Amino acid sequence: MAERRVAPRRPGAHWGLIRTVLGRVAGVVVMIFLVATFTFFLVRLLPGDPIKQAYEALIQQGIPPEAAERQVQVLYGFVSDAPLHEQYFGYLGALVRFDLGQSIGNAGLPVAQLVAAAAPYTVVLVLTGIVMSFLLGVTLGVVAALRRSTRLGDLISISGSLLHGIPQFVMALLLLYVFSTLLLIFPYGAPYDAGIEPGLSLDFIGSLIWHATLPVFTYALSSYGGWLLTTKSSVVSVLGDDFILAAELRGLKRLTVMRYIARNAMLPLFTILTLSIGFMFGGSLFIESTFNYQGLGTLLLDSIGQRDYPLMSGAFLLISVAVIVANAIADVLYAVIDPRIRRSA
Repeated sequence: MAERRVAPRRPGAHWGLIRTVLGRVAGVVVMIFLVATFTFFLVRLLPGDPIKQAYEALIQQGIPPEAAERQVQVLYGFVSDAPLHEQYFGYLGALVRFDLGQSIGNAGLPVAQLVAAAAPYTVVLVLTGIVMSFLLGVTLGVVAALRRSTRLGDLISISGSLLHGIPQFVMALLLLYVFSTLLLIFPYGAPYDAGIEPGLSLDFIGSLIWHATLPVFTYALSSYGGWLLTTKSSVVSVLGDDFILAAELRGLKRLTVMRYIARNAMLPLFTILTLSIGFMFGGSLFIESTFNYQGLGTLLLDSIGQRDYPLMSGAFLLISVAVIVANAIADVLYAVIDPRIRRSA
């Protein structure tokens, strides 16, 4: 009897994946440093001097000039005429301590506190909208691809194209006018009813869901078309691959063939989904401003209008870091999901 030969296991078979992870972590650190530097100088190139505006506002309140200058320095933690390089190194040193500074337009409150207070409302709004639009768009996109020669497929594709072509702020204005102004079904303004104490009570959770319903549907409808069209294109592309024809000629079950199609068609959608979650911390500027929803998008718009350097820098940095980390996670998980990339690594 012939001796059974067992192929020796390669030492360090997972070293490629580990090296990929370490490379992504190093890349994230470098990118965060570059983004922090870019954000610092970009914000300070904007016209206007927020320190001067705060100083003049104190003078108009009747505070003596010397007292106003001391109050500005103590409140905001830096002097308006300090050299730019000193402000830059002070900014980097504060970032190492996870100190984002103090807001100029919010009575000197810490930027981290303001961002932490606004982030949950944006996460509830955007994350729910992403999940809804992704599930609906991917499901109908697969149907549109498989039934692309039928009336049902054409109708689904047309609905995705129409909704994808409507700007987000137009969608928000239309839904706001119909459901909040004409029909008076959903409330407008603020993430929850006045007089309700935030917490884990049923009243607060119910009010939070009720106020977020219309903004969530606005985000989901405005994103649905993109997911549908991308899914349809990806599935149609996979249907034309040779391995699908080979699987059908070999007589594999329909469910097995569909599993092959889904695994390959979902790869580009997975990357887009991960990046969308990263962009989530930027909020939805048009939706939040239209519905007067106090999330991170509204906070960022207010900071730009007030020339609030620390708050602008903190918001921009948070968005950039979230996107960078999401992109790195997508790369690593992409290598885990797709064995071809893992073997090449």
